[in-house]
Amino acid sequence: MPTPPVNREPSNHELSPYTGWTRAHWERTADQLLLAVRPYASPRHGLINLLGERPSWSGPRSDGLEGYARTWLLAALRIAGAHGDDPHGYLDRYAEGLGSGTEHPLATGELDSGAPDAWPRMAEVRQAVVESASVALGLRLTRPWLWDGLDDRVRQRVVDWLLPALGPSPVDNNWWFFGLTVAGFLQDAGIETDRAAATVERALEHVDQWYLGDGWYSDGPNRSFDHYNGWALHFYPVLHAHLGDNRELLDRYGPRLHAHLDGYTRMFGADGAPMPYGRSLTYRFAAAAAPWLGALTGHTPLTPGATRRLTSGALRYFTDREPGRGAVDERGLLTPGWHGPYPPIVQSYSGPASPYWAAKGFLGLLMPPEHLVWTAVEEPLPVEKADAAAVLRPPNILIQSTASDGLVRLHNHGSNHVGAEEDPCYARFAYSTRTGPVSAGVRDNHFGLVLDDGTVTARGPAEPVGHGPGWAASATRPLLGVRIVSATLVHGRAEVRAHLVHGAPPGTRVRQTGWAVTRSGETGQLHAVEGYEPHARVVAAGSTLFGPRSHVAVLDGTTGDGPSVFVALASLTGEKCPAPLSDLVKQIRVEGHTVRVTWSDGTASELPLDADDPSAGSNRLTAGRTCGQSGT
Repeated sequence: MPTPPVNREPSNHELSPYTGWTRAHWERTADQLLLAVRPYASPRHGLINLLGERPSWSGPRSDGLEGYARTWLLAALRIAGAHGDDPHGYLDRYAEGLGSGTEHPLATGELDSGAPDAWPRMAEVRQAVVESASVALGLRLTRPWLWDGLDDRVRQRVVDWLLPALGPSPVDNNWWFFGLTVAGFLQDAGIETDRAAATVERALEHVDQWYLGDGWYSDGPNRSFDHYNGWALHFYPVLHAHLGDNRELLDRYGPRLHAHLDGYTRMFGADGAPMPYGRSLTYRFAAAAAPWLGALTGHTPLTPGATRRLTSGALRYFTDREPGRGAVDERGLLTPGWHGPYPPIVQSYSGPASPYWAAKGFLGLLMPPEHLVWTAVEEPLPVEKADAAAVLRPPNILIQSTASDGLVRLHNHGSNHVGAEEDPCYARFAYSTRTGPVSAGVRDNHFGLVLDDGTVTARGPAEPVGHGPGWAASATRPLLGVRIVSATLVHGRAEVRAHLVHGAPPGTRVRQTGWAVTRSGETGQLHAVEGYEPHARVVAAGSTLFGPRSHVAVLDGTTGDGPSVFVALASLTGEKCPAPLSDLVKQIRVEGHTVRVTWSDGTASELPLDADDPSAGSNRLTAGRTCGQSGT
């Protein structure tokens, strides 16, 4: 049985006072992950067929290609970072797989014993387009040690397999960059250079339409903002420009990466956890790719020591745990999930080898051992320096962090899941580096109308309507004729959650829920300020990424004879024996459709609820009432 990758390199707390990790830990972890998959290779190493509960929707042959391509990218980063030194023989194994996989490609993603190494063709199995990017990027990184020594016939077969990726993307989102990545390798190798150049230009022109400023792209013609910004939409064009030494492209896309990192690095907890928000969370420490890329290209707001503290923190968070409690199981394999296997966050397009897109998180190995990113003393993360509240303007996301417990919270007022179905990883009002979301049953961090049958309306797509210092707001339409303006205001660990409900019949019940807490180290608090019954009740909820059971606080209320205002005070904290919420504020006043707060430190904030609301100013339920606190 392979040795599971629980890293046992000695810690160096002089160089790395926060994580103890050095470059040696990264190299050892990469080797452990690569050696662990060897028993699952096909006879001639063309596929790596990992075992799982189910295949992806593309079929087990496609999943086997995914196993090859994604671990090959990890091997390529490891080899390129060592300038071709390859004591574990990765190059020979993956070169053999390259030849066997492309010898007789098949028009199916299904697997049979008659062709145990063959790769699926892109024309019939479009997931192969995704994997072509990892294959090509690995070849580009290791070209002097692998590609240049291949037999001409094998090289031609590989080119023939790769070329379909140069066509238009079959999916209108970050997939455009898979063709760009294949084209970059072909350009370097002097193959189909005109066609490759056209592919690069078309991909960049297409995706540029989705750039909204401040370092944020939407992932397609939509309002989907998540980790794909870092590990795809910035990763591919900036790395392509760097590898090709294309100063024009670096000057265009590098500053975008710099701007993105300025906000993105606020989304990591002091324990190293990335924000569990959005799709493909099973890629885990791929979240370290963009910070590494910033250091590699010089387009980063982070110092070298802060970069390594962030990236090593993220890798250690997932891998420096006993098998089954982190990213790897007892076989040393990455599992589809977060802390161990967790099917609710695994999309149907993912298979057993999908988590190995985490290979991108090892991009830092391309920087030599003497680079400052490896030799500088670690410096603290933003969350470790001071309490902060920052609005990421294009996605209209509010980031709230507290230094005392190292906890980061994300309040979503503008990013949506693509598709008709509700996705808990997008639909909640708030996320944190230590909680939720609940996968089924009671929705955590939710506000909705309670229907006659007891069901609670889904949030629906969030439309940004405003933001300001410490606050962000959005509007949704959960039912025909009903519009809800929702806003979050934060200060320290405190959150004011306010909602203005238009169009609901008088007497309509509403429900606000709080944080889904699964561990004894965190405390969730929620209580009524305006519009709700006086006391919150606590209900059992389902599983989250952090545990099989959770509990959630719930407030209930009822609409009045017009636009109705509901206000609650909430908190999530890792502090031991936290003070009651009433200690965090001096006064909360609801004046018309504006909430005014005086915090316990004497500072004051204002939260407007009538942004972009044509009915603002009429039928106001409240007129300057001062609302006291009740309970904790």
